[in-house]
Amino acid sequence: MTVELHFVDATYELFRAHFAPRPVILGRGGIVLSGVAGLVEQLLFLLREESATHVGCATDRVIASFRNDLFAGYKTDAGMPPELLSQFPIAERAIEALGLVLWPMVEFEADDAIAAAVDRFADSRQVERILVCTPDKDLAQCVRGERVVLWDRRRRIIYDEAGVRAKWGVAPASIPDWLALVGDAADGYPGLPGWGAKSAARVLARFGSIEAIPADSAAWNLPVRGAEVLGATLRDRLAEVLLYRTLARLRSDAPIPQTDPAQLRWSGTPRVAWNEFCDEFGLDRLRSRPHRWSEA
Repeated sequence: MTVELHFVDATYELFRAHFAPRPVILGRGGIVLSGVAGLVEQLLFLLREESATHVGCATDRVIASFRNDLFAGYKTDAGMPPELLSQFPIAERAIEALGLVLWPMVEFEADDAIAAAVDRFADSRQVERILVCTPDKDLAQCVRGERVVLWDRRRRIIYDEAGVRAKWGVAPASIPDWLALVGDAADGYPGLPGWGAKSAARVLARFGSIEAIPADSAAWNLPVRGAEVLGATLRDRLAEVLLYRTLARLRSDAPIPQTDPAQLRWSGTPRVAWNEFCDEFGLDRLRSRPHRWSEA
């Protein structure tokens, strides 16, 4: 019997829930817990309505990672609302109290944890399909045919390899190269001047990687506006764009302790642990939300 695995970018869910246009949810002592409550609801919806059985949840325990050592401009927690930042450890407590597998990243990022899990389980005979639960384009590089897909749960869109090509114009393996050329404002690296999403996709769809792009743009033989200038920029700033690609590439060596898909199985929420969590943080509204309880 084979199973589907669901890998959740829990940091994304926390951010989205915190900034959702709805009344603020306060916990004990008046602390803001809108993000935590929304994350819990999304995870329970995944388990209940979407029938997920084997789940791994990745978080950024801290915002900074090894990438900050490589590039000074990479994203940090500067400017992040303190009421959101304070929810990070509580969100991790909630995931574990629900009885779900947690991958809390310190030196790496949540995306790296998911990439590592994909690398570990994608070829398992026990696995029918892996659904990476996020709309984040960074994780599109993990897609493999129809076996590992990106699932935008809110828009109800699944991106397999053909879907990635249709949306971003390149193969999943070329996503880091595309991000390096175009830049990623959310992660803090700028890309190369003049290189836009369409020009980068057109060139990479032909050549696959930055190194494979001919130094002489005349050899591209592509209808790319300003090709000569783009080619010159790429030649002059090659080391820079290769650094950006290193930032964009996800690391498959992030620490994931599970070695068997069966270890990701959700067997229900431990009632005592969940009640203790709700008591500690004043989240009585969530106490009865789990639909299946374990004996632990």
